[in-house]
Amino acid sequence: MTTLLNPPLTPVPQLSAALHERGHAVLAPHALCDIASTALAELDALRPSWDDLPPDAYLRDGGRYRRRRHSCFIVDATGAALVPHRAHWQPLEYNALHGGLQRWFEPLAAATLAHPAWPKLLGALAGVCSELKGAQPWFVEAHQFRIDTTDGIGRPTPEGAHRDGVDFVAVLLVSRVGVKGGETRVFEAAGPNGLRFTMSEPWTTLLLDDERVVHESTPIQPLVAAPASQTPAHRDTLVLTFRRGSFQGPP
Repeated sequence: MTTLLNPPLTPVPQLSAALHERGHAVLAPHALCDIASTALAELDALRPSWDDLPPDAYLRDGGRYRRRRHSCFIVDATGAALVPHRAHWQPLEYNALHGGLQRWFEPLAAATLAHPAWPKLLGALAGVCSELKGAQPWFVEAHQFRIDTTDGIGRPTPEGAHRDGVDFVAVLLVSRVGVKGGETRVFEAAGPNGLRFTMSEPWTTLLLDDERVVHESTPIQPLVAAPASQTPAHRDTLVLTFRRGSFQGPP
């Protein structure tokens, strides 16, 4: 039996200070609900959309373990505006496996964006970013991920420990179904210190100052072998990246 290390949770009143001092913080589900002025039931209404993610056709390691959708928004004090669909792009310095490649994923479903919790999540987390770096428009990329065990093992971060080339990253756990592994690891980008823990409760949220820390999640495996007719064991996350000035794109 694998012992799960619980994440070090940050109370909401200490959130900005924790991000300023350490470059990372973890919110419990109820704390996320508090800052987003939403109920857990509203967040849970989003979860079924993870059952309808297309396969990721760009995995350069040949795997079949990742499904995803991707959409982009500009979030400011007036709300969250969906922008015309665009490719996801990162430079090689931030993603040695998939950098330099324009990856066109299917957008988030309209029904997902219509849920009341969606604009609340984007607005609340953009507000946290503005507390630290000033009120301004935030260029937000939203990624729905399902990592499954179709290949026997699934890799949440096949590129390894990395930064994303943005200002802030939010990783929201949506569900863990029948898996072991998936440990979160956060390290100083310019130092020796780090920590490791496992997010296991839905809507636990990791917030990262992308300039100061690198992060990764370890591979997942099924707890027990499942019949081929069943949905493979999987780990679902929502990853939101926040960048000042513009979206990241080819030079």
